[in-house]
Amino acid sequence: MPVVLHNPQGVFPPYVCYSHAAEVRGDARLLFISGLNGYLADGLTMPDTFEKQGDLIWQHLGTILRAAGMDYGNLVSVRTYLADPRHDTANMALRQRYLGEHRPSLTVVCCQLLEPKWQLEVEAVAAK
Repeated sequence: MPVVLHNPQGVFPPYVCYSHAAEVRGDARLLFISGLNGYLADGLTMPDTFEKQGDLIWQHLGTILRAAGMDYGNLVSVRTYLADPRHDTANMALRQRYLGEHRPSLTVVCCQLLEPKWQLEVEAVAAK
């Protein structure tokens, strides 16, 4: 089964040994999207608020989905890592804004993230 890597323009440059998404092609297409953070397309600049980082992450997610011929409605699973549980209400508002009535499986994990300035990270799986 072929695997297609997606690292579209407009999302920050991929890290070493990393792709923004990996799509498994066969009878059904599965797209595995790596944990995304709130970097701008330059890969260096990041907003300092949770809401701005979250909006940017969901925009990156949309860009990656479109690169694979999908949209938010194709998401089957979303995992969010929060650096602080106090952001849970704002995180739910972000999901509602971008998912509307769509209801993929969801997991929220509160933990220390790799970089102190990251306030959240989101990974997902989509299918078509």
